[in-house]
Amino acid sequence: PGTRMRVPKKGMLGTITEWMTRPSREVRTADFEARIADAHPKLFSFALRLASNRTDAEDLLQEAYVRAFRHWDKFDASLSFSSWMHRILVNAHIDGLRRKKRSPAISLDGIESEFVRDVADPAPDAAHLLQDRTFDPAIEAALAKLNPEFRIAVLLADVEGMAYEEIADMMNTSVGTVRSRIHRGRKALRDRLLREAPDRYAGSAR
Repeated sequence: PGTRMRVPKKGMLGTITEWMTRPSREVRTADFEARIADAHPKLFSFALRLASNRTDAEDLLQEAYVRAFRHWDKFDASLSFSSWMHRILVNAHIDGLRRKKRSPAISLDGIESEFVRDVADPAPDAAHLLQDRTFDPAIEAALAKLNPEFRIAVLLADVEGMAYEEIADMMNTSVGTVRSRIHRGRKALRDRLLREAPDRYAGSAR
């Protein structure tokens, strides 16, 4: 009798097909480098506003790139690369704050309510100051002095245009807490601008 052809075990054919169609490491590396090159200016701008100085921003971005490449095989190409990188940047920044505080959990603004009422933000007018990405020095300085959790939430909402639900997921907290941080961050930003540059912002930050 002739040699019988062995039938692949259940599930094996799918695994083989997946393996044969999976991009090579070289292709995936080239794809990663191309995406990073395209996104770098925006990511660096965001990192600079998170870290508040160029040296720390460069270190933060380098850490984020290393983390991203380490987990590149898990990235879903159907999703937003920018959002994925923003999440990694925020996590790297928060981890850095934790190390500085030598605390197992970040809580830099004290106790805040998880049950914030869904009402109009009384300080939304400060948000429009952030919609122009080319901030002037007064806004840059005011942002740098914000509580880190407030700064992250305000930047993600008012500069990056992310939804509260996405920010809550990124910061591993509730939507109510995100609303609180954004409201308090906007108010703190507005108050500082009115105090330090009243002639320029008295009309626009009210």
